Amino acid sequence: MSLSNKTMRDLFLPWLNFLSRSIRTQIMATTTLVIVLIISAVIWLWATNESDFYIQQKQNQAKSIVGLLAESWSNELYDQNWSQIRFGMDLIVRGNDDFVYILVSDSRRANQIVGSAPTDFQEQYIPDIVPAAITDRAVVVEQQPLAVETFILRDLQLPNGRLLAHRGERVIEAAVGIWDQEKKIKYGTFRVGLSLRELDEAVANAVRKALLVGIAGLGASFLSAYLLARHLSDPVHRLQRSAETIAAGDLHHRAIVRRQDEIGALAVAFNKMSADLQYSFNRLQRTLESFERFVPEKFLTAIAPAGIENIQVGVASTRTVTILFCDIRGYTSLSEGMTPLTTFAFLNDYLAYMGQAIDQSGGFIDKYIGDAIMALFDDEASDGALWAALAMQQVLITFNLERSQQGLPAIDVGIGIHRGEVIMGTVGFTSRIDSTVIGDAVNLASRLEGLTKHYGCSTLVSQSVVKALNHPAQFSLRLVDEFVRVRGRDEPIAVYELQGASKG
Repeated sequence: MSLSNKTMRDLFLPWLNFLSRSIRTQIMATTTLVIVLIISAVIWLWATNESDFYIQQKQNQAKSIVGLLAESWSNELYDQNWSQIRFGMDLIVRGNDDFVYILVSDSRRANQIVGSAPTDFQEQYIPDIVPAAITDRAVVVEQQPLAVETFILRDLQLPNGRLLAHRGERVIEAAVGIWDQEKKIKYGTFRVGLSLRELDEAVANAVRKALLVGIAGLGASFLSAYLLARHLSDPVHRLQRSAETIAAGDLHHRAIVRRQDEIGALAVAFNKMSADLQYSFNRLQRTLESFERFVPEKFLTAIAPAGIENIQVGVASTRTVTILFCDIRGYTSLSEGMTPLTTFAFLNDYLAYMGQAIDQSGGFIDKYIGDAIMALFDDEASDGALWAALAMQQVLITFNLERSQQGLPAIDVGIGIHRGEVIMGTVGFTSRIDSTVIGDAVNLASRLEGLTKHYGCSTLVSQSVVKALNHPAQFSLRLVDEFVRVRGRDEPIAVYELQGASKG
């Protein structure tokens, strides 16, 4: 790219960027530019036509004048009455501002100037007043007058100091030959220079007036362009603000644009899009709420930190959590006396009581295994799991009371609690993904729940749970066995019975 092209680009690029910022700016700038071009073209054409018209008139006037003067002074030229010619020239130039110069040349003297005004051209053959081409044309002119536009080569002054014309000033020169009609002999040339100063001033005044009218028209057009741009851009701005409002989360918002044109149709389409978006969002929100019933939010945070839409098979993280297992004792024999529907209703009632106790204690249920509940507590301490176990024992009393009022037998549960490291993640394949928690800590918590029957207590907790308590004094714990060997684990562990909350 050349330097000039780069300079032009650097010059116009900021303006192009400015014009592209808004529809209002584009409409106003485009409309104003078009109006300016139209007004400029009209003024130029008008001024050109007026100037050409005036010049033509001036040329016709000059021809008439030079023809009349030549006819009046033809006898003086023939008789060589130079003083009379010079006197008449002086009177004409002094009494009329339009006359810049008058020249009379004698063909009998090799076209020597025998009369002139101003007088400093006297006795010259080629005066330095106008271009030589004009003088050459004037010398060969015949009986019909010839008029042409030219300009002055130097300042012209009368002997009294009066300035007739400035250098470069435009004039109309008219020339005509003086002939002996009988002998058909040319014996002189008559030349007159008429100033176009008055014409230039008239055209300039007219242009100034036209400019004033154009400026007024431009102002009115600019105002009209502004109103039009505002009329078109304001609804667009309202749509923009509506879009920003919706983007901020207000899906109930609707754009208000009362128009019947394309912008109105755009507003209708925008509102339909907003309504569809709200409907889709509500569906998605209900779907997520339903999904959270299957997979708790805390679990989703662990297995899908980038959001549920980015969940993948095989995503896993290692966490240290407290695991609680709860199981109904004698559930098999209990369910034998119930129909499937009754069993289903019984489990839902039971799980509702237990789930509420777990949820209020800061835990979340990972899964249901028949009548068994597996819950997780991912706090730094294990206090929440113990409070959940105590709450579950309390709601079980209320649950059994309702069953006794219905003539149904009471149930008993066993709870096992252990704290350790687990892997939380997803398993399956692309069409079916499930969340899971695996690890030795999960198995150990399940084994502890099974040992509650052996030790004849409702809740057993491992030593790792006790060590992780922030406030162990709040709980009544009894060492049940210091060396318990759990199936599938070689190293013995100490287990404690959770008897209740400490009275102190």
